[in-house]
Amino acid sequence: MTGRAGGRGDVGRRAALRREQLGLSREEVAARAGMAPAYVRYVEEQAGTPDTASLLRLAAALETSADRLLGGGADLPEGLGRAARHPRLLELGPQECRELLGTHGVGRVAVSADGGAPAVFPVNYTVAEETIAFRTASGGSLDRAAGGEVAFQADHIDEALSQGWSVLVTGPLKRVTDPAAARRLSDRAHTTPWAGGGRDQWMGVETRRVTGRRIRVP
Repeated sequence: MTGRAGGRGDVGRRAALRREQLGLSREEVAARAGMAPAYVRYVEEQAGTPDTASLLRLAAALETSADRLLGGGADLPEGLGRAARHPRLLELGPQECRELLGTHGVGRVAVSADGGAPAVFPVNYTVAEETIAFRTASGGSLDRAAGGEVAFQADHIDEALSQGWSVLVTGPLKRVTDPAAARRLSDRAHTTPWAGGGRDQWMGVETRRVTGRRIRVP
């Protein structure tokens, strides 16, 4: 093993995330890769990079590439791979859309900004019953869009298999003005906004309509 000392390594973080995306246990990944489960755990939890042969076997077990585990293309848009030969585009029902959104994640809010021009903002969101909630800066573009209809979109792309899903929620955007409600959202939030700064104003997109699509490869 080579790499920096102390802390969890980037390869380990990417490997653990990919394993979770596939719904696999460490034991299942180890069996696929012909490794000991303890070694898979070591890769995920320690700071370092496996040797080339081990990295290739681990990538194959995780249905991805060694380059992806090493962070290649990390600063580029998703979906750089080719389309599958016989993809199927499926419409999703409301319940499946809500399950895919989960309890939290990163999505995008589309609003009509100042002057009526469309604008899209990435946000860390929390699902609270029928509301998509997120924090923003008071007086910012999303705060000023309160009272209007907006769209919220989240998706996931599986680069290795050229498939994925997308969910779209539309409804009115409202400020959360009740201090108790804001505290409840803060308590259940998975994380603070990745962008940092003074983003303390909770906003909520009321789910009036939810649709989704999935690309599936037979």
